[in-house]
Amino acid sequence: MNRRQFVTTLGASFIASVSARKAMASATAFPAVNAAIQSSNASLRRYQADWASLKQHTCPRWYEDAKLGIFIHYGLYSVPAWAPTTKLTQRGEIDWHKFRPDLSDWFTNDPYAEWYMNAMHIKGSPTWKHHVETYGEKFDYLDFIPTFNQEVEKWDPDQWAVLFKDIGARYIVPTTRHHDGFRLWPSKIQNPHRKPHQQGTERDIIGELAVAVRRQGIRMGIYFSGGLDWSFTETPIISQQSLNDHIPQSEEYGRYVYALLEELIHRYQPDDIWNDIAYPKTGNVLQLLADYYNLVPDAAIDDRFKVANDLPQEHTSSTAHEHADYTSPEGVWPDKVIEKKWESCHAVGTSFGYNQNEGPDDMLSAGKLVEMLVEIVSRNGNLLLDIGPKADGSISELQLSRLRELGKWLRINGEGIYETRPWLRSDGKTQDGTPIRFTQKGDALYAILLAKPRSREIRVESLRLKEGTQIQMLGANGNLSWGASGKNLKVTMPNELPGDYAYALKISPKPV
Repeated sequence: MNRRQFVTTLGASFIASVSARKAMASATAFPAVNAAIQSSNASLRRYQADWASLKQHTCPRWYEDAKLGIFIHYGLYSVPAWAPTTKLTQRGEIDWHKFRPDLSDWFTNDPYAEWYMNAMHIKGSPTWKHHVETYGEKFDYLDFIPTFNQEVEKWDPDQWAVLFKDIGARYIVPTTRHHDGFRLWPSKIQNPHRKPHQQGTERDIIGELAVAVRRQGIRMGIYFSGGLDWSFTETPIISQQSLNDHIPQSEEYGRYVYALLEELIHRYQPDDIWNDIAYPKTGNVLQLLADYYNLVPDAAIDDRFKVANDLPQEHTSSTAHEHADYTSPEGVWPDKVIEKKWESCHAVGTSFGYNQNEGPDDMLSAGKLVEMLVEIVSRNGNLLLDIGPKADGSISELQLSRLRELGKWLRINGEGIYETRPWLRSDGKTQDGTPIRFTQKGDALYAILLAKPRSREIRVESLRLKEGTQIQMLGANGNLSWGASGKNLKVTMPNELPGDYAYALKISPKPV
């Protein structure tokens, strides 16, 4: 995944056999989806392979409404599952400012376990030392393939799908192919720099997962590394400039990634494509996106399809021809409402891939996850919350416990999250300093307190209501007593607050 370029930009029980699984995924995966697409294509515009036409596409309503997605980083790097750790800020963000401007110290001490292949080739790095001590100097990264193929046989896509439903996720974005170039679906496209047995998994992870989550009513997106493939380069990335230089621009690479994405689009009809880093100038991006929108008109794409040769040094500006349905800041989020739809991706810990070194202190608490989700939604964003499964598809208890707590909170307070839109302002507070975030839906305003109030009676600053307004607390019965206190709103809270972490007041009708 990319780094500094998105700090300021706003704008992760088994079926019997492999052959049976492949037949199921290809033959029965998407009849309802195909019918819906064919029906909608008849009435919706046909997009042309030019920017003016593509820019007519707008962010779909389902994506605006979804609010919570699950990112899944799963691949060969799930076998070594190792990286050094780094501390997040108190807010839960990556502190990019503590690293050198060229990010050389970041890449040497890379805490992203999914970057294992790169870091193991930086001599003297913690990952290089770990690899030599654990596996030996002659053990190649691709030597993890047999272990991964063996372990992935234990993976149960239905267990994942039920978990994601329980969490309250409305869409998922699994990695189809990360920067190591190893694919999680049986592709007909051959990587010219890999032997036949090194191309990807034997099991159709993407196809089986798509079937499982769509059965649960969850949208299926895909992650695709368009800007990096380490099988096309010979040296590791050691700095920001090195990252830019490693984006392949050959005709061979452009044809290759274009063919892979066309295959993914037509085989799985993903609802969302989360491209990473950039996209090669040789990759026929206009035709690709036109084909995608015409096949899946209700689709969404991120802002990382920037053509690589147009990227500025810091990757923080849009190119003149850029189109995106949403922007994608990584590990950070804005402190105000942003009109353009955006999505912040964040791991439960620091690494997106599973990192065996991460302990409780390296992970966001359940309360911090709730706070992060509320803040992001109040400012017009979605949270793409990442999990890093182990090689066998199991998810660590450290991650699971936090995810379940988030799901428990959403079952009480989801009304103030899903299908909402930002209000006139995102932030507020009580007179005793309890922070509040606002969302709105229909004729209701939701004021979500991010901590337990110090007393039953609270005063919300600078909020006036009209006579006859009703206030309820989500998860509690009955209307709450309220009154005006100058410019402030005085509310008597329930004797017992429902749930934990944050508490949502529903105010209807909402103040003008």
